[in-house]
Amino acid sequence: MPGLLWAMRFDEGGRGHLVAHGEPLPNPGDFGESFVWLHFNLNHARLADLISQERFGPSHLATSAFGADEHQRIAVENGHIGGVVADLVQEFCPEANADAAGRLHFVMGPRFLVSGRRHPVLAPEAVREAATEGKSMSAPIALLETLVSHVIASMAATGARLVDELDAIEDHILERRERTRGERRRLGPIRRDAVRLHRQLLGLRAVFHRLEAADEDENISAAAMKTASRIAQRLDALDRDMVMIADRSRLMQDEVSAHLAEESNRQIYTLSILTAVFLPPTLVTGLFGMNTKGLPLSDLENGSTIAIVIGVMSAIAVFGVIRALGIKSPRD
Repeated sequence: MPGLLWAMRFDEGGRGHLVAHGEPLPNPGDFGESFVWLHFNLNHARLADLISQERFGPSHLATSAFGADEHQRIAVENGHIGGVVADLVQEFCPEANADAAGRLHFVMGPRFLVSGRRHPVLAPEAVREAATEGKSMSAPIALLETLVSHVIASMAATGARLVDELDAIEDHILERRERTRGERRRLGPIRRDAVRLHRQLLGLRAVFHRLEAADEDENISAAAMKTASRIAQRLDALDRDMVMIADRSRLMQDEVSAHLAEESNRQIYTLSILTAVFLPPTLVTGLFGMNTKGLPLSDLENGSTIAIVIGVMSAIAVFGVIRALGIKSPRD
């Protein structure tokens, strides 16, 4: 099959076995005691014929699930579930730093799960390794839950890293309030990552709350609905954590901005005091620097000394007036 990354057969005990090259590919539509997992690179896959033959369930459902639309969604038809959910892009992928998040497309039937991606994402690789190492998955819904659980775990790990960075920045702000200019640059990426994860989680929550509230007419098994409920609860808790991280980073940005504004006010205050203090001596030196007749103190031997004293005394007098008026530094 063009674009097929791997095929895995799960036996009646839930143990996965990769289909080797040369082995006949299992029919994903067969019913029996085992089930099949097919994973595709959708950039190279040619699924139109298989979809039209309803090898992946109802053709309309499969066409929607594997289409170019990357919005998170889920649909149910004749006991089959198809949709698009968020996943994290692998670090080596050029799109890892792009605004668009990774997406995992899937169609699930009673005895098969067909998944696909356009960019390398984390969950399928991790689940394949877990299955080959002996992790048991007794049904396609258990496989889907494992895939989403890896997505949740990856997002939770990212959230924990963001919390650690926030803790370090907060400690630095509290200990060294005068040196917070660099922390503002560090807070920006943290808030950006938290907001992006929050957007992905909003879509994931909507998907599994939709599956949790499926009607009886949609012929969804009770196990699938219970699984959707468990996943939705985990997503709700994780989304609350992401919102808290985003809010915390925003509040810390506001605090850093307040510290920078306070520092600027102190600098302006210092410059204002210096300007006010040196203004009278400047006036005195300007007055006695005029080359005109009748200049005061020009005939005295100590005229320059007296002029200097007048300038210093005027500066002291201005500083005394400032203190008397109660003009204090912003630090106070």
